[in-house]
Amino acid sequence: MFTKRAIVTNTEAADGTAGESPLLRVWRNRSLFGAVFLGVMILTVIALVVLPVRYLATGSVIVAEQEPSNSNASAAWAQKIGDPADVESQLLIARSPRVMRLAMQQPGVTEAAIEECQSRSSSSTCEKMRTDTAALIDYVSGNFAIGAVGRSRVINISYTSSIPEVAQKMANSLTNAFLDEQRTSGASSREVAASYLWKEAKQLDAELRDADAKIQAFRRNKGLMRGSLAPISSERLSSISQQLSTAETARADALARLQEIKANQARAVDSPSVLSNRSIADLKQQLTVVTAQLASQANVLGPRHPSLRALEQEQSAIKERMATEVASIAASAQKAFDANDSLVNALRKQMDAVKAEVGSATSDEASIESMVRSTEIKRQQYADLYKRASELETERRVLIGNTRLVSLAELPTKPFFPKKIPFLAAGGTLGLLLAFVAAFFGDRVNLAGLSRLRTATIRPVRAAAPAAEAAPVAVAAPVAPAPVQTTAPVAPRSGPPPTALSSELAVVTGAPILARLPTVKRDPSESPIGAILTAQSGASLARALPLALQDRHYQDALRDLATGLLASNDARTRRKILVASPTTAEGKTFLTLTLAQYLATAGRSVLVIECDFGAPKFETALGLRSNLGLQGILRGDITAREAVVRTATPNLDVIPAGPFSASAELLMRKPLGDLLLWSQIYDVVLIDAPSPGIQTDLGVLARQVDGVLLCMRSGRSSIGQAVATSSAIRVAGGSVFGIAVTMMPDANTPRGTDRVSNDAYAGAT
Repeated sequence: MFTKRAIVTNTEAADGTAGESPLLRVWRNRSLFGAVFLGVMILTVIALVVLPVRYLATGSVIVAEQEPSNSNASAAWAQKIGDPADVESQLLIARSPRVMRLAMQQPGVTEAAIEECQSRSSSSTCEKMRTDTAALIDYVSGNFAIGAVGRSRVINISYTSSIPEVAQKMANSLTNAFLDEQRTSGASSREVAASYLWKEAKQLDAELRDADAKIQAFRRNKGLMRGSLAPISSERLSSISQQLSTAETARADALARLQEIKANQARAVDSPSVLSNRSIADLKQQLTVVTAQLASQANVLGPRHPSLRALEQEQSAIKERMATEVASIAASAQKAFDANDSLVNALRKQMDAVKAEVGSATSDEASIESMVRSTEIKRQQYADLYKRASELETERRVLIGNTRLVSLAELPTKPFFPKKIPFLAAGGTLGLLLAFVAAFFGDRVNLAGLSRLRTATIRPVRAAAPAAEAAPVAVAAPVAPAPVQTTAPVAPRSGPPPTALSSELAVVTGAPILARLPTVKRDPSESPIGAILTAQSGASLARALPLALQDRHYQDALRDLATGLLASNDARTRRKILVASPTTAEGKTFLTLTLAQYLATAGRSVLVIECDFGAPKFETALGLRSNLGLQGILRGDITAREAVVRTATPNLDVIPAGPFSASAELLMRKPLGDLLLWSQIYDVVLIDAPSPGIQTDLGVLARQVDGVLLCMRSGRSSIGQAVATSSAIRVAGGSVFGIAVTMMPDANTPRGTDRVSNDAYAGAT
């Protein structure tokens, strides 16, 4: 088998330069390869010598750090630390012309910029920068590189120059100017705020002294005695008032509890206070257990059985104990109410007596309390102002700003550009690439060599007798129509026949060929160009499904496939089937829907689940109403029953992928286990796997189903890809039921017509 395939491959490899190994073609043109590579390397060395050397000096600062004196940072400051927007704001400040101007005002910076300018351009242009600050800033800003380091809060300030000393000086000048600007702006605002707070605190201090003197004089004149917080009579009245309020609240609670117990006791309902009792809870638990046992025994034993009578007596005893406990709780609530009621009456008598004592001093106490309250407010304001002013003064003295120096720029000793090793490596890579391309396509300009190659491309045309189509039997065997090979010189078919390739495919994959499905004939009213243009839409699939129902050969092949999939006597082992394909355009979705329609027509209840989130087609192909579908189930928005949509075919239900395109990672995060467990109400569940181009682990889905049906297109699918896919499914713990070969060519149809139909229906799926 493999020997025949190797012979075919070697025959095709002899077909001129199209089948020749790329390495052999490059070796034949090795002189051109060497010339191109050597030329590129010479140009690289010349560029390395000619290009001017540039040095890079870099200083670093870190932004949005908490101040050393500010131990109680606000929430806004905590959010500012690590906020990318704040780092971006600091970058804009560092690049601003104002900070650039401050950096240029430092000693020796302007002279260093002019020195660098003179080494690159004319002296007249450079001398203009001594007086024109805008020209100076415009020149140096192009050499500065300011940016954040990764996702950190560190900012690098770099300067590129042909003179190492100039690069160091310019980078350090902008770094120091940025730090000074941050420190100065913060210190000036704190100094203004501290001055205002000290002024307000001094004024409040004078007002407090005058208020304290007035209060003491009033107390001496009125002879008022004070307790810890207020006059003694007022404190006593307040204490009795608080006790009375507490007692009235306790009495009201006791009365409410007592009334609730009595009302619920009259209605034979347990109140919350009764249910909260531990003894009642235990008795209810016992009653529940006994009642359950009594109900269980009553179904087995007679009404007069001793065990049943014993359980009834135990139930009655528990109910009597519960009634006793409820009565005890009611009596306790009555005692609590009586005690609280007595306490309320006694406190009211005491309060009336104290009110008479306080009445005479009400006006004096009101006056002095007003004075004291005003004084306390001012004293609290004074304390807050003094504390905040002290903090601002301390921060102003130790302020370093919300930026801190990480490191100043060091004197660069190695050139930043060009670097010899990376430059030569890049030149060598480019030289190899260009030399390989030149050597690979060198034969196209060699007409003599091309003529010699063309003489070797003549191959004998093979002819074969057409294979007879197998007649259908009661239990249909897999249909394997052999393609007709003709002796006409137009578009000869090369390679082994499809039957031989299918046999080889079954051997190397270890999976049987369950069916060979012929190509569904295209609608005569539809042009081939129109079929190709609509091949990627669900509309083309909708037109193809009715044609499949009318195609007798296709339905016979579906019968073979259904017989192979459901041949086991135990239906549970073959009820959840994943339909997958090694590559795209294999006819996977079309086969899933036609197989589902066939099984539903045969009387089985079928559910089809569409997992292809990248290109969903079920709704358009079957004319379904739009709903959240499988996406809604995996996200928890709807249940599986709500996502199921009934189709026009009896016994066939569908769960589409959803109304919009989504990521296939949703299938990996939310496995289909719960949905497949619910789908056991159906005889057969067919799952349309995601497209192979989407990054989805097919093994995760294969483990959740009973088996996988591989769909492979005749004359196009790769045996290597089929082996890789089947091996990956088995390694993941899944099983492969078999392979369905789709779009088998019809011996009675011209090959050009077959190709149009194949492409149209493959694209639609």
